[in-house]
Amino acid sequence: QVQLVESGGGLVQAGDSPRLSCAASGRTFSSYAMGWFRQAPGKEREFVARMRWSSGRTYYADSVKDRFTISRDNAKSTVYLQMNSLKPEDTAVYYCAANRYDSVIPDRYDYWGQGTQVTVSS
Repeated sequence: QVQLVESGGGLVQAGDSPRLSCAASGRTFSSYAMGWFRQAPGKEREFVARMRWSSGRTYYADSVKDRFTISRDNAKSTVYLQMNSLKPEDTAVYYCAANRYDSVIPDRYDYWGQGTQVTVSS
């Protein structure tokens, strides 16, 4: 059974630099793209960042480029999202997802975690 389990969210202050983790299990994800998405109240789920597990190639949404970094630890089967210089508008539930193909569209992703809330206070 495939599982993606996010952790690391919580209440932070603007300018903080928390790191989210996504522990992946249940299958080999070496041929997959791992993505981070977020959903703010009343808004649609939006793409944040993705990484090709095998190559490490990354891609970011313009809104987080130069502030967020996606990375992986192969030994731990874990993907991370390092978030720097957080802003109140970054407040959302953050989701980890896996997909065979590179995409920024949530519906294209096959597996999803339960999400972790990140609230940024000003």
